[in-house]
Formats: sequence, C-alpha cells, structure tokens
Amino acid sequence: MEDSSNTLKLTQDGGYKWRLVLAYDGTHYAGWQYQVSPPTIQCIVEKALTRVTKLERKDLCLVGASRTDRGVHAWGQVAHFITPFNYDKLEEIHAALNGLLPSDIRVREISPASPEFHARFSAISKIYHYKIYNDTIMDPFERHFAYHSVYKLNSTVMREAAKYFIGKHDFSAFANVPNNDRVRDPVKHIFRFDVIEMGALLRLEVEGSGFLYRQVRNMVALLLQIGKEAVPPDIVPKILATRDRKELAKYTLAAPPQGLCLVSINYNESHLLLPPGRPANSFGRHHTVSKCKLPFY
Repeated sequence: MEDSSNTLKLTQDGGYKWRLVLAYDGTHYAGWQYQVSPPTIQCIVEKALTRVTKLERKDLCLVGASRTDRGVHAWGQVAHFITPFNYDKLEEIHAALNGLLPSDIRVREISPASPEFHARFSAISKIYHYKIYNDTIMDPFERHFAYHSVYKLNSTVMREAAKYFIGKHDFSAFANVPNNDRVRDPVKHIFRFDVIEMGALLRLEVEGSGFLYRQVRNMVALLLQIGKEAVPPDIVPKILATRDRKELAKYTLAAPPQGLCLVSINYNESHLLLPPGRPANSFGRHHTVSKCKLPFY
C-alpha cells in the first residue's frame, strides 16, 4: 500500500499489533497452518497481507488462534499480525485485503490490538459447531457444510451423552496424534455441549477452554454412534477414563471435517480494549449510490 498523509505513520519504537476476524469455507484448503502446497488459509492471508503492507512474511508474524484442519470451516477465526507503522484508519486496508483474497476467505473485522494480546494464548474459550443433515436425501446446498446421516438419530440420547463431556477431563482418548511434535496438556474444560434440532439439521454446539487435535470430531463421532443407538450414552465416561485413543477406535472413526465450523473465540474484555492513539475498528463499509439530479421541466 502506498504511503499517504492519512494512511500510515512510521514509528521509531516497536511494532503495532492488529487483530483480524476471519471467515472461510475450508473445502478447498489444507487447513489453517502455513504451507505452500496444497494451499492453506494462513498462506493465502499472508500473501494478501504482504501485498497490502509491503512487508515480508517473517516481519508480519501472523498467528492464528486455532489450527483448523483440512476441510474445516470458520466464521470466527482470530489472527494477529504486526507492522512497524500505525494506520490512521482501517477501512482502506480492510477493503484492500478482501479485494485480494479469494471469495471463500473474508476478513470480517480488522482492529488494533494491545501489545499483550495474542490470538492463541489470550483466548479463554472457543466455540465450534458441527452440523449433521439427518434425512434420507442430502440437501445439495448443505453438502459442503454438513455431514449426511441416513440413519435416524435419537437426539435425546445424544443430549444425555453430551452432558458427560461437560466439565474438566483428560481427553487423551479423544485426541489424534498431531502432525507436529508439540506436547499439549490433555486436560480441557468443556463449558457446554448442546444438541439442537432444526428440522432435518442437528447442530452440535460445544464450547471449551481449548481442544486437542481432532477432539471435537472424535466427540461428535461417538455421539453419532450413540444417536444410532449402537452404543449407550454411558459409554462416554468409560472411554474418557481409559485415556486411550485405541479404546475410542473400537467404536468409531473421526467424523468428517465438512460439518465442523469454528464459530467464535472469546477473550477477556481487557484484551479487546482500543489502545490509545490507534484507529477505530473496521467492520467493512457499505457502498453508496449518488443521487441523480434530474433537470426540472
């Protein structure tokens, strides 16, 4: 982006941090985490940022709050990046980013962030939804965003089973081995797990302090087996107690990715306060049509 009197202000001190709220259709991407081929969401967003800011990838330090997997969608992914300069207003960079990004990735919001804010480590909870289309024939408009179950699911026993996940547990039995060497604390706190019926759609909503690799899809997979009445609801605490992923594998594989969506990430309000001397948040802008002045006859 070109330097202008009301766009950039160079500073001599450390960088300025910015927060992005992103939505994307993950169908054609290999997840969030950076890699060039096949493309990932982070890779595409960084390319757009480098063009708009004229900075190198290593200088942007883009970090996402959640490493969504291949084929998983997001409505409320959060990321932050750093620039050595301040912006006077954000509407122009916001419009420029969405102009460069493909139509299946959108920046919903861009805002200044405090130096203490970290997209991943400042999060206090994350909310995921998993959609199941429960009818004999799949709605073609839902095929990329919901799992199709031709088995009639018993939502009552699914709700009963979902309650067993609520609370603080060791979720080792519901975590796949990650593709990297990171060792994560297997103890997570699930605040709620709701099963909501919307006609043929079942929406499973889960909020937790954090999630292990494929934990949500594994929990959903077991609930599907319970909904089919293949296993009883009280199988959940029994599998949790084993802390062994092989135990879950006796009953089910992970649910497919297309039904899963990262809906929102919650932070302490103090981390979202507007830092002094920074521009207002940008939520995009509407275009307007100038009124045509017709001659008076």
